[in-house]
Amino acid sequence: MLKALAGICLLHLTTIFFLFWATIDDAWWFTRTLYTDLWGRWVMENNDDVWVYMDIPTSYRKDYLQAVQAFAVLSCLFAVFSLCVFIFQLFTLGKGKRFTISGVIQLISCFCIMVALSVYTDHFHRGEKDGWYGWSYIMAWFGWLLTLFTGIMYIVLRKRVD
Repeated sequence: MLKALAGICLLHLTTIFFLFWATIDDAWWFTRTLYTDLWGRWVMENNDDVWVYMDIPTSYRKDYLQAVQAFAVLSCLFAVFSLCVFIFQLFTLGKGKRFTISGVIQLISCFCIMVALSVYTDHFHRGEKDGWYGWSYIMAWFGWLLTLFTGIMYIVLRKRVD
């Protein structure tokens, strides 16, 4: 049972790592001369391999961008809170009880990152044909998948005492 709990905690920590990595890092959208994330844009100047930080362009609707930023940060916070609740429940739940509260909080985290990714996908870079989504964007989708998996697993999981 201890190995299973260690594996569950490791999976949850991996999920948190993916969510934080995707939210903080700078690789959501790439072209040959720029890359962008949720917080800024880097542009190559004069093709001399010097990257310069710039603000997000005004063509991006600020309300959508702030929604993506907020939901990505909320997803990270709910995932951390869910892990804390899971550890707390390990010591307080009776035998045979389900980890429902930590599972629901994890599913809220899943919902938050899904909203952030959906808004980003729908409202940004629609007309840009020469770019591609970066690995931070892909890590956010892996984070979504892991939060969904761990949330469902916590709801189904029962505490056993051997």
